[in-house]
Amino acid sequence: MRSLFMRLLKLIGHIAIILVLTAITQVGGIIWLLAVIISYKIKKGKRIVFPLLYLLFNLIIIPPIAAHFGREKLPWFDTELKPRNWFYPLAFRNYVNSELKDVLESSAHDLSSSGITITYLDGNFPFIDGFPLFPHLSHNDGKKIDLSLMYLNHNGISTSKKPSISGYGVYVNTDKNYTSKSCLDKGYWQYDFTKYLTLGTIHDLKLDKAKTTLIIKQLLSIPSTHKIFIEPHLKQSLDLSHQSKIRFTGCQAVRHDDHIHYQIK
Repeated sequence: MRSLFMRLLKLIGHIAIILVLTAITQVGGIIWLLAVIISYKIKKGKRIVFPLLYLLFNLIIIPPIAAHFGREKLPWFDTELKPRNWFYPLAFRNYVNSELKDVLESSAHDLSSSGITITYLDGNFPFIDGFPLFPHLSHNDGKKIDLSLMYLNHNGISTSKKPSISGYGVYVNTDKNYTSKSCLDKGYWQYDFTKYLTLGTIHDLKLDKAKTTLIIKQLLSIPSTHKIFIEPHLKQSLDLSHQSKIRFTGCQAVRHDDHIHYQIK
């Protein structure tokens, strides 16, 4: 009886791991299942098999398969376009369609002469239009990506550093920010949920309005640009009020004064 209970508990544990890995990485659950099978066959522990198998899929197996289905991974180590940290590529969250990849790479190249490196956060998973990328509402078709704002250090000098480890959750407030209080007062609890996803605030920085505006204007110059989401107070503060492609997501989404949401048609 005890043996049966332990087997059931072990099965539940595997199912929980598969569900969590699938939610965070899309394909991690399948990799875990394969690791369990392989480790059983070769009598090696999952602690060895899973990391090796995961890296094999991440670096070699998944990219060409995803490309066949229209998704390409963004670079890890490029000097002009890079992830905020290794979590995004390791978690298979750095995939976009080929058109968006071209837009980002060409924009990053154009902006590099202004001392700007485009830092990306969550993009999309490698497969299946409509598959949700938690906790986002719309990152599910290869056409959307989140980008970091630009910042100034305590000396007022532009820096590539970001205020939080994740790139999310440290909000830029201005004296025109009336939206956040209004949304929270209306009961939209998820509106500032990303403040719990910082993974730690590591730098005390201020918004670099000039270079953040340059990034947004560069993206607006792209014919295929569909929408850019930032908070209304940020749009006004950056003198972009006349730009119709810059939108407010509404209170039902998370706030966008810690990052830029960009999407193409």
